[in-house]
Amino acid sequence: MKMGSKAVEQDGLVIPIINFSPFLTGPPSSKLTTARSILHAFQTSGFLYLSHTPIPGPLLSTVFSNSALLFSHPPSFKNQYLWTTPAANRGYSAPGREKVTQLTSPSSVSSLRASLPDLKESFEIGRENEPGHPNHWPVSPQLPDFKSVMIEFHQRCQELNVQVMRAIAVGMGLEEGFFDGFVDRGDNTLRLLHYPPVQKERFVQGAVRAGEHSDYGSITLLFQDKRGGLQVRAPNGRFVDARPVEGTVVVNAGDLLARWANDGVRSTVHRVVEPPPLLSEEEGEGEGGEVKEYPARYSVA
Repeated sequence: MKMGSKAVEQDGLVIPIINFSPFLTGPPSSKLTTARSILHAFQTSGFLYLSHTPIPGPLLSTVFSNSALLFSHPPSFKNQYLWTTPAANRGYSAPGREKVTQLTSPSSVSSLRASLPDLKESFEIGRENEPGHPNHWPVSPQLPDFKSVMIEFHQRCQELNVQVMRAIAVGMGLEEGFFDGFVDRGDNTLRLLHYPPVQKERFVQGAVRAGEHSDYGSITLLFQDKRGGLQVRAPNGRFVDARPVEGTVVVNAGDLLARWANDGVRSTVHRVVEPPPLLSEEEGEGEGGEVKEYPARYSVA
């Protein structure tokens, strides 16, 4: 897909692909144009695909491979590093533990979680050396570089987060560093997400991988694998596929940024569903080419 085009254009939802390099290294005029394009995307759809970011491709590949290795360990290993409190927000969450939703009533949330839990597992990583909230680093011969890779990636994403917020500020006509004091401490959570394979006969219609929700922070950076599954709610209420585009990161505005912008920015509801099966994957096929399994999906946010 050509950069500078639209990743999504359906049902009134338009999500552009924006080259970030002119904002980072271009002349003032290009910087302003890019900043305004980013702000416009957040004002209209709440989503954009960002290309040419400073995050190295090899580092991202290493993050995904380490994530897959982590989740390939048995539950007895992963349960040693369980997520414990929302204050820390670090560690492992097993499949079925979470249910993201727009519901606010505790009883309604409990009922929904019991009936249709999200089909995913995750591992949360926060800022290193945070007093009272240590990260839960897994110790395994298969993960010798896990800690160093994730610390570096967390820092790179934090830097990109600050740069995108600076672009938003410039687009708004504010000082470039207007948001720095709110986002430069690194209070971000790195989430490794694994949506395990599901046998066809066990897949329940309506059991989405991650329920519809908006994000609560300023912005979210989402790195997808090739499987896809992300859907964004269009103005007409329908959910539209936001398929992966190689070399990009999906960025969406959260509730906090919408509040800062007095609702001039959209925190758009989205979800993750089971994407179409990959017929080319032989391990997922039965006799006669019939799909017997929905393959795994990985993402990093």
